[in-house]
Amino acid sequence: MTTNDSPAFDFEDPQPHAPLAALLRPQQLDDVLGQRHLLADNKPIAQIIKQQSAISMILWGPPGTGKTTLAELIATTSQSHIVRISAVTDGVKEIRHAIEQAKQRQAMQQRTLVFVDEVHRFNKSQQDAFLPHIESGLIQFIGATTENPAFSLNNALLSRARVFVLKTLDDIDLQQLIDRALARLSGSNRVTATDKARTALIRMSAGDGRRLLTQLELAAQLCEGSEITVEHVTQSSGENVQLFDKNGDHLYDHLSAFHKSVRGSSVDGALFYFARLLQSGCEATVIARRLLAIASEDIGNADPRAIDICLSSWDVFHRVGAAEGERAIAQAIVYCALAPKSNAVYNAFKAAKRAAADFAHAPVPNHLRNAPTKLSQSMEHGKGYRYAHNEPHAYAAGESYLPDGVEGRFYQPQPRGLEKKLAEKQAFLASLDQQFADKDRS
Repeated sequence: MTTNDSPAFDFEDPQPHAPLAALLRPQQLDDVLGQRHLLADNKPIAQIIKQQSAISMILWGPPGTGKTTLAELIATTSQSHIVRISAVTDGVKEIRHAIEQAKQRQAMQQRTLVFVDEVHRFNKSQQDAFLPHIESGLIQFIGATTENPAFSLNNALLSRARVFVLKTLDDIDLQQLIDRALARLSGSNRVTATDKARTALIRMSAGDGRRLLTQLELAAQLCEGSEITVEHVTQSSGENVQLFDKNGDHLYDHLSAFHKSVRGSSVDGALFYFARLLQSGCEATVIARRLLAIASEDIGNADPRAIDICLSSWDVFHRVGAAEGERAIAQAIVYCALAPKSNAVYNAFKAAKRAAADFAHAPVPNHLRNAPTKLSQSMEHGKGYRYAHNEPHAYAAGESYLPDGVEGRFYQPQPRGLEKKLAEKQAFLASLDQQFADKDRS
């Protein structure tokens, strides 16, 4: 945990050799790049800063989008003492210390802003430690997170703080950031960058301003203070590192895109997101599990072979290793993407679960009950049951298998793949039921 000794945070360069990202941290609202949906005139955070409001908030967004900068700007404009707490290194002890210090400042009519970086890493008890002090107004709380607050933060904390979503920086913002960085790096020598180098920096940054500045600073060192080329950028980046936390929201965004690509029969999309997931460090078995779910949910009985092919690809992966096994999973992905699609089983199972909940106490029809004892036989359990194998077509036409009041037809096959045949079978059995009913009435 670190704190200020002055009433407000000082943005002046604290270290002459600090990283470029620290040296270029904005000192006023107009210097902030991006986030116009929050910072433009009359937008929420602009109003909070203008009014010096003590509203507590959660800043949710990808790395390098300005969460720390905004917290520090709010502290500066409100003349608050800022206390930084890292959820990675600090715990309840540091939180208690910060609260005691805030009480002392309150006695001197001084406001305290507590900024918690990576707040999603705090457990429930650590998050709860802030609640009474946010409630009482002792502190203004600002938490920064790259994870979805709805999943990673307590409802009690969320109810006391407004959530603002920060977006990745767009290409225009990143071009401006490059201009500022080059001007700062120039000194007595003018450092420039070719258009291709700029494009490469922007592409590799993925909207993360801090990542862009880190790579640009190293590229500038490699070019020895002259012109940065795309070769310098490539050297500075090394191997393409993963762009997202393999346990975070971006993982699930990519898995969602992968799933929807297979469902939408896009082979290219499915293979692209499969490759992206692997490059990010995601285990191939994670994709294999999702593919099995797709084979059941989105293909179903339109092509029952899909599940077998997915299972086989998973088996190959474990038998021969990743180098060859990933290709087997890719083979299964292509098959599933081009397979006929049906969510009829998915919908039928959901409908059956709803009916089971709605008719939770409906008795099993007497003719379907088990009759292993004389007592159950005396109660006529199983009486009237017709053994299907002894009936024409191995089907007891007209037999009822659902409790009274429960309407069937949960499964509605789609006119694609094997389900066309299953629909024909359903229609044939329905005709036998109708013949039985007509015969019973006559």
